[in-house]
Amino acid sequence: MTPENLLKEAFAAAVEAAHPTKHLASFLPPLPKGRLVVVGAGKAAAAMAQAVEAHYPLDKLSGLVITRYGHSLETQKIEVIEASHPVPDEAGQQATERILEMLEELGQDDLLLCLISGGGSALLCAPDGLTLAEKAELTTQLLNSGADIKEMNTVRKHLSRVKGGRLAERAYPAKIVSLILSDVVGDDLSSIASGPTVADPTSFADALGIVKAYELDNQKVISLLEEGVNGKRPESPKPNHPAFQNVENILVASGQKSLEAAARYFESKGIQAHILSNSVEGEAREVAQVHAAIARQVALYNQPFSKPCVLISGGETTVTVKHKGKGGRNGEFALGLAIALDGLADVYALAADTDGIDGSENNAGATFGPEIFARCSKAEAKSYLVANDSYSFFARAGALFETGPTHTNVNDLRLILIL
Repeated sequence: MTPENLLKEAFAAAVEAAHPTKHLASFLPPLPKGRLVVVGAGKAAAAMAQAVEAHYPLDKLSGLVITRYGHSLETQKIEVIEASHPVPDEAGQQATERILEMLEELGQDDLLLCLISGGGSALLCAPDGLTLAEKAELTTQLLNSGADIKEMNTVRKHLSRVKGGRLAERAYPAKIVSLILSDVVGDDLSSIASGPTVADPTSFADALGIVKAYELDNQKVISLLEEGVNGKRPESPKPNHPAFQNVENILVASGQKSLEAAARYFESKGIQAHILSNSVEGEAREVAQVHAAIARQVALYNQPFSKPCVLISGGETTVTVKHKGKGGRNGEFALGLAIALDGLADVYALAADTDGIDGSENNAGATFGPEIFARCSKAEAKSYLVANDSYSFFARAGALFETGPTHTNVNDLRLILIL
């Protein structure tokens, strides 16, 4: 088996370990005395809805979930709506309004089953104080700023009628069970999909500080957050809110489980696996420099690990976008890694998002080996990196990694195989 195939099969093992059909059934609650209503949002929402339908009698189910365009699956009772990610659109807003209407009808004997996964922040869209166009503009600014996902969601939670525990607030007094797939470093439930059913530990002051720290040029947003700081807008619900007495938030799958699955795969092939961390953050190209330094030390000196081995890491890097190239954080990491390794013999790598989509293009990420500069020189690669155009580089090099939607999302997976 080629090194590239080893990497791709390890990625498949990691994704399978986080797929909703593998885990969801054991967490599903018993039928309630009243109605069972299912709502949700995220890139895994359709797969989670399928798992729910396979568990309960169909005549007991109703509801609606929102997923990314191209990520829908066939369901029978739970409606699946596709909408835009990472920038929200009208389809997502209209579907969210329908969910909010469902919440108003719930009583204390009813159960609201929430299916939450990464991507839910963009898909579950109910702006508070902003138009949809203004919300989309803010999202684009945050995506390009270099802010991490927790910072982005802190801002979004304070300009929403559904994020930051407000969904739970609206569903009160119904019981809520939220089943959650984590795409957030540290598995902070209040940040995954902006925590629609989780008490919010952040404040308007926190959100305002983030907007100012990243120097976002958005006076409308600044004014709204300042109103919140001054007590003129209601703060997001905190742990002492009565709505959370009826809420159970359950972490179903996380990046750590996927890293362990990839490690088991390599060890079954006689290759030692070393998980560096499940919570790597920072600028993608800078993180790549650190990974390359470790890989080089192993390849040349058998330190701190002996060959053959694989280095595994997860988490979520960021990209401060300064130019208008194409590609996501995994492509940017992979390109930075390729440049730093400079064709080092017997070193192969894969960097990809477990949801199958890196950024806004159709690839999960990229995979490459020592011959990466055969079609495109290292000097040209550097120019692509400067332009934030990793997609175009790997397309030219024939090294894009494409999987299509995986129907799960537990963050990024980086594999460096040293033979």
